Amino acid sequence: MQRWRGYDAVPGGWGRSVVTIGVFDGVHRGHQATIGHAVARARELGVRSVVVTFDPHPAEVVRPGSHPAVLTEAGRKAELVESLGVDVLCVVPFTPEFSRLPAEEFVHDILVENLHAALVVVGENFRFGHRAAGDVALLERLGRTFGFGVEGAPLVASAGTVFSSTYIRACVDAGDVAAAASALGRPHRLEGVVVRGDQRGRELGFPTANLLCHRYAAVPADGIYAARLVRRGGAEPLAAAVSIGTNPTFSGRERRVEAYALDFTGDLYGERLALDFVAHLREQRRYDTIEPLIAQMNEDVARTRAALG
Repeated sequence: MQRWRGYDAVPGGWGRSVVTIGVFDGVHRGHQATIGHAVARARELGVRSVVVTFDPHPAEVVRPGSHPAVLTEAGRKAELVESLGVDVLCVVPFTPEFSRLPAEEFVHDILVENLHAALVVVGENFRFGHRAAGDVALLERLGRTFGFGVEGAPLVASAGTVFSSTYIRACVDAGDVAAAASALGRPHRLEGVVVRGDQRGRELGFPTANLLCHRYAAVPADGIYAARLVRRGGAEPLAAAVSIGTNPTFSGRERRVEAYALDFTGDLYGERLALDFVAHLREQRRYDTIEPLIAQMNEDVARTRAALG
């Protein structure tokens, strides 16, 4: 898959293409359906498929301070998009100037002049242009003017719930990682670098990897979780019991993500790794003494093994 930074990176002699556009945070089941449809239609037409997305998140530019929690960091998003068979990922810098681009100019400059769109595939709730003034109906009218087709991809839902990034963020924020996984089509992933903590877990017999995450990362609610710890280099994922919270037994103040890798004795400091959340095991609790805490941690490990099979 080719990766372009900005639509002005389109190489000379670029032919027609099938384009789909969106933030695609999470690349969830709804996104997968839309992108998959674009890829399939591109193959039918004998042209290349292009996914256009934006960085940073448009909300942060349009309403500074409102950046939503991020379900997939840029590198992860690219990997997921590539796995769907896309030919090109075009990341457009979302600047204040770009945010003021009228809908008609958005279509002309990006879809017509640069990407030479033969077909545009979007979700039925797609909005574009300054103040999100453009919708699918306008896109269809402009398509008739400029000579490209438009196909709307239906929203994906289950039991009356439409899968969206907003819905998944709410699930993660509530600690319902199982519901998030159902909508994503895979476990919710949290990435970060292992940094040194208080070394308290090691003293208790449960050395943990203290994960420093991106400032906007979608971190699950405080609690104990069963997860798979994924290291770079293709190593087999490790079972992990994960604690998220402030360590109330020790009167902690800083919210942390700490993972105890089962049956692992190596050193993870400085590594960039990921946690794939499988199950929420319990809430955070405060213990008056160390003994019941250790007993509970042993139970958490047992429940983690059971949850991960």
